[in-house]
Amino acid sequence: MEIAVIGGGAAGFFSAIAVKENFPNASVVIFEKSQNVLAKVKITGGGRCNVTNGVRSISELCKAYPRGGRSLKNAFHLFSTGDTMKWFEKRGVPLVTQSDNCVFPASQDSQTIIDCFLRETKRLKITIETGKSVKAITPIDDKLEVSFTNADIKPRQVHKVIVTTGGSPKKEGLKWLEQLNHKIEAPVPSLFTFNIPNNRITDLMGIVVDNALVSIQGTRLKSDGPLLITHWGMSGPAILKLSSYGARLLSEKDYIFTIQVNWVNEQNYEAVANSLLSLSQEHSKKLITNIRPYALCARLWVYLLEKSELPSNKKWGELGKKGINKLANLLTNDNFLVKGKSTFRDEFVTCGGVSLESIDFNTMQSKVCKNLYFAGEVLDIDAITGGFNLQAAWTTAFIAGKLG
Repeated sequence: MEIAVIGGGAAGFFSAIAVKENFPNASVVIFEKSQNVLAKVKITGGGRCNVTNGVRSISELCKAYPRGGRSLKNAFHLFSTGDTMKWFEKRGVPLVTQSDNCVFPASQDSQTIIDCFLRETKRLKITIETGKSVKAITPIDDKLEVSFTNADIKPRQVHKVIVTTGGSPKKEGLKWLEQLNHKIEAPVPSLFTFNIPNNRITDLMGIVVDNALVSIQGTRLKSDGPLLITHWGMSGPAILKLSSYGARLLSEKDYIFTIQVNWVNEQNYEAVANSLLSLSQEHSKKLITNIRPYALCARLWVYLLEKSELPSNKKWGELGKKGINKLANLLTNDNFLVKGKSTFRDEFVTCGGVSLESIDFNTMQSKVCKNLYFAGEVLDIDAITGGFNLQAAWTTAFIAGKLG
């Protein structure tokens, strides 16, 4: 049996290894269009490779996927986060779980994961062919013919194909799969930071607010967690999660929208106002600049006071109801106009791809083309940050590798 894996990334290597372990006598080849395999693995997680997440509850795990969570539920029963950790540790890659549940190789270096995959493919005698860009798959009798963009490369006929080409930035990049009658969901970016041009908030670049609540005005979309102020706008887990949840909507808005930032992650306005009132009574003779509510960073507090147009020489006891309401409103509902986005680090994640309607999730086989399987980000599956995107790649690749 001959099997071709199209795409030499995380899902490609994982599925190729799975195939060979399930079918030791099979001939397995990985076709990669560029000259380097596992390029995205190299840069993921800031070069440390966040291989999975420590969360063990499948229902909790599914919540990390704005698209694909429901379909992955049964799949995670077959191969979940704990299985990923065992898989790598069994192959000589010790892992560490951070306090935020992100799981990394103990080496803190993505090269460790790459070396593991290269070692395994060599051990299992899996062939890797680079510079092979696939342009079409054609069913011929009981085989699939794989043809390449370079006309000088002879088409290859194999028994089964696993497509693991990753996310495509444009729908045209998936046309060759659409021609086989797969439904394609238009790709749009996910996991990006927010540009807030010409706003003084960027003067506070480098400040991290540990637990902010951010929502998109006029929608129900919200997310909380650490927020990082950057020289172009805002980033950090709270923003990245929000960009993932709102990927399609924000694309439709052409990335021009208003966010509401709750700096203290307290949704009860009255509770915040009462907290400020208590401060004004307790520290009535002290300057408002010297006593900071909710342990806010000094620079952020000064920024908020200036935005409230409250003079720095004012004392807490002089604020009055009007001043307290101004501050409470700003702490719970600070508005910023977002104009544009920026890619998070060098990582590129798309929402969209081959529609899950076209796939049998019990086997990852195409419903419209026999012996054709899919795994990884080429599917319309994407997640928030924290190792979840790679976990979806491992899970779908593991199932595809059974060739069921």
